[in-house]
Amino acid sequence: MGLFSHILRYFKREVKSTPSASPANAARLGATPLFVYGNGSAMSIATVFRCVKLLSESVANLPMLYLKRRDGIFVEADNHRLDYLLNVQPDDNINAFDFWRQVAQELICEGNAYIVPFYNPAGMELSRLALCGRGTVTHDTLNDTYTVNDVNNGITGTYDESEIIHIKGLTLRDSKRGVSVLTYARLTIDIAATGDQETQNRFANGGNVRGIVSNGNSVRGFGEYQDQQLKNTADDLNSRFSNGERIVNLPGQVDFKQISLSSTDMQFLESRKFTVLEICRFFSVPPTFVYADTSNNYKSVEQADVDFLSHTLNPMLRNIEVELRRKLIAPALAHKYIFQFDRRELFACDLNGMLSYRTKLLQIGATVNEVRRMGNLPAVDGGDTALVSANLRGLGELGQPAEGAAAEPDGTNNDNNTDSNAEE
Repeated sequence: MGLFSHILRYFKREVKSTPSASPANAARLGATPLFVYGNGSAMSIATVFRCVKLLSESVANLPMLYLKRRDGIFVEADNHRLDYLLNVQPDDNINAFDFWRQVAQELICEGNAYIVPFYNPAGMELSRLALCGRGTVTHDTLNDTYTVNDVNNGITGTYDESEIIHIKGLTLRDSKRGVSVLTYARLTIDIAATGDQETQNRFANGGNVRGIVSNGNSVRGFGEYQDQQLKNTADDLNSRFSNGERIVNLPGQVDFKQISLSSTDMQFLESRKFTVLEICRFFSVPPTFVYADTSNNYKSVEQADVDFLSHTLNPMLRNIEVELRRKLIAPALAHKYIFQFDRRELFACDLNGMLSYRTKLLQIGATVNEVRRMGNLPAVDGGDTALVSANLRGLGELGQPAEGAAAEPDGTNNDNNTDSNAEE
């Protein structure tokens, strides 16, 4: 095809084999493993799970287009192999939806996603896009090389920077290594996980009672023996309340005073709501999308959609598009070919929005067949004529009288003359 400048260097390079090692033990610079709390992980927190799922599936839901510049605009290039790799099956035993979803998840949770492109030696065409497994890539930022030891995908070797599609997350320290969202949200996620654990403990014992055991008839110290007896009584009460008992008896002159927890409980619930909003801020996801905002109206939801598409999803899409264009298209041809997600699919289920968009396209000169093609509808006869919004007449008919109304030199028409003669 001649579109890939680094293909020759790819075949000429000598692949350096690396010692066998398990992917879990491989070094992975520039990223932090998925944050683990106790026996669970960050994905066990509902807000984190929802944000990661929303972002990754929003990316995977959009078709990837390979476009070529023609007559000043970009149209789909006739490349069946690339279309198959980008939208059907990029690699063995994985479809395109799972592939792009996993790329987005690696980008969010790990900070870096590494894709190794393979080419067909006979046809000089792209034959495979392999996503490296988690923890299988070591990035040497000084020499700009990547050492891959991915046994599951059969990728072992050292690659030059131009031979790896490296999609990075947020880069603050340098431009060569990405940092995951979970790295910066570690404290907030820790608080959320602690809150979940505390909620589980409270529900497990039915809301354990808390209070003070004392002897109300004495104003002086109880003495060593009495203090020990009170301690034993307190331990017994704590055990019985923890086991779910609701009514218990107190021995002798022992007095039990329950500590009011209403304000504490209220603060606990407010803290849990606060962590949800904090996690949403880290992921740049409006609370509406994690079902946390209960005071919604039509206008606020619509604005949340715009904010999510403009400030959250679109930068991720551009990040992937630019890296694919930089690594898969020769610099001399980068102005002619681009990779682009089809963002129109974001409104595939918004029928009113689609109809409004296509109607406005007709008003600015789009043809009927162009609009029908967007909805995968067949062309119709006469549908290639550009229309204007006034009366949807053809551009070539502007300035001409309507059909059946022959204009007279004096500005009147035949119909009016006929009517006048009839009256006389």
